[in-house]
Amino acid sequence: MDLSSVSFVDPLAWGKLAEIILLNIVLSGDNAVVIALACRALAPQQRTKGIALGAGVAVVLRVLFTVLIASLLNTPFLRIVGAGLLIWIAVKLIVEDEGQDEGSIAASSKLWKAVQTVAIADIVMSLDNVLAIAAVAKDSIPLLIAGLIISIPLIVLGASLITSLLTRFPVLVWAGAALLGWVAGEMFESDPWLIARFGEELLHKLEYPAAILGALLVLGLGYLIKSRRPDPAL
Repeated sequence: MDLSSVSFVDPLAWGKLAEIILLNIVLSGDNAVVIALACRALAPQQRTKGIALGAGVAVVLRVLFTVLIASLLNTPFLRIVGAGLLIWIAVKLIVEDEGQDEGSIAASSKLWKAVQTVAIADIVMSLDNVLAIAAVAKDSIPLLIAGLIISIPLIVLGASLITSLLTRFPVLVWAGAALLGWVAGEMFESDPWLIARFGEELLHKLEYPAAILGALLVLGLGYLIKSRRPDPAL
């Protein structure tokens, strides 16, 4: 479905906006921790400024990269490839601990150095966020930008809260992974090559079945892999 003509009074637009915010929060727990780690050596009076500036730079770069990827998704086969990547990212979210090693994040006592660290780390770590959000927003650039502008400050301000919630309630990680699988299913069936081959009307009817299948595939693969891994406590 083309969201470029959807206004913000449309319930569909609000639903997609909620998807963007939820995905960004679930996928950005480690990014929020990076911001805190990079600014931890700043003087107390500079720390808040460093976090705010780092988040601001991250927002601008994230919007630019997401708009670029969203425009490229109109190329045949890229949505199919992107759907596969989202499935892989979602399963990885379930089966692996994605917490960032504190030793790999350089803290700096200089404000702009800390901001630079935040910006670079956010670029390197944000492929999953960018791809997922571009898939949800599709062709609606205003919706895409609004979702990012709303969610990124929430992530920065609630870095420790988000991290502790994801740790205490693993079901949130599973829910986020299932949502990624849902988005992957929607992304797959909207590929221009498939539309040209099978027709938009048929594929539109398969939108929800494909989304449900994507979510179930992620949960099934995640459960299967986790169940076969040896318990680290043993």
